Amino acid sequence: MLDTIYVGMSGLMSYSNGLRVIANNTANLNTPGFKGSSLQFADMFYSNSESSGGQTFGQGQVGYGVTTYATSMNFKQGELRKTGNDLDLAVDGTGFFVLRNAEGQIQYTRAGQFEFSPQGVLVNRSDGSEVMSSDGAGGFTNISLDQFRTNDAKATQTLSFQGNLPSTTTNAQTVSNIKVYDASGADHTLTLSATRTGTNWALKLMDGTTTVGSGTLEFADGKPTDATAKISITYKPTGQPDMPLVLDFSGEVRSFASGDVSTLALSKQDGYTAGSLSAATIDGTGTLVLSYTNQQTVKGGQIALARFDSADAAIAVGDNQFQARDPSAWHIGVADGKTFGVIRSGEIELSNVDLSQQFSDLVIMQRGYQASSQVVTTANEMLQQLFQMKSK
Repeated sequence: MLDTIYVGMSGLMSYSNGLRVIANNTANLNTPGFKGSSLQFADMFYSNSESSGGQTFGQGQVGYGVTTYATSMNFKQGELRKTGNDLDLAVDGTGFFVLRNAEGQIQYTRAGQFEFSPQGVLVNRSDGSEVMSSDGAGGFTNISLDQFRTNDAKATQTLSFQGNLPSTTTNAQTVSNIKVYDASGADHTLTLSATRTGTNWALKLMDGTTTVGSGTLEFADGKPTDATAKISITYKPTGQPDMPLVLDFSGEVRSFASGDVSTLALSKQDGYTAGSLSAATIDGTGTLVLSYTNQQTVKGGQIALARFDSADAAIAVGDNQFQARDPSAWHIGVADGKTFGVIRSGEIELSNVDLSQQFSDLVIMQRGYQASSQVVTTANEMLQQLFQMKSK
């Protein structure tokens, strides 16, 4: 009877552990990046019993109950949900974000809820762990805004034009409000004057009434000739060093008969003023993309991703994070759309817990616990009856 009570108690303990695992899964139903677990059950050791009467007709094995081993984690990807926050990131694939905590330990997570700290470092929002980027030499470095808070001015070097210079007109044509930037980022407004001389056009670039430079644009079959399609001049803004400028007509400039009205216009120029950081986002490769008030964009560090060969290589440590049980089974890379997956900006990965499955398992645990409890109660009653018989 005592053995039977022990077997029943093993069931109570095991189903109690199973209930705890289910409770943890359901409690984390809305935890970003959470991975559900299942408990491993196993029967305990056995002993052999011989038949009575001194003759061995066969041996039967008598079990000693049930026990539980480690939990098995399910690393299936959870649903991705949009949040609207550019620094909420999700990995669509097998990769994990790499974090380094205050103690210098490397940990991994699927919950990409990040932000920039007051020091400009990309960190995990929950505990301040730094988000890692690969340094290209097998190590890690953080992702910082320190060198990206401003974007220096760039002096204009090329002015590109488009449009038609009518081949039948004798009137001078003018392109006004041509804005260029010097090395300090200050803008200057220039004017291009074009006067037809036969099949050619005499060009003058002017700053107010001062001629900055001149050249001749020749056409053949309505297109600028290779020799004259790009005209180099030197412009010296007041108080600034010389600015070499190239007037580029090689793209979409033509000269056909179309009345007296020119459509020649500036299509683009490559200079800009200085700008300050206006936004920081992450693209699909995990690369930091920085936008500035001068309409420029610059790319920074690339987020490192990790993956493992076997689920046994990872151990949960809380805060939606994992550590490497077997570091040799982990591999470091970046979002590639294949091995490590891609990064989705403005989304988070939800828990992968299947609530309907948890409810089904809950019923099984409850029935198992009730049955084990009934076994203990029955064995106890039989033992009481045995004691009563002995007392009589």
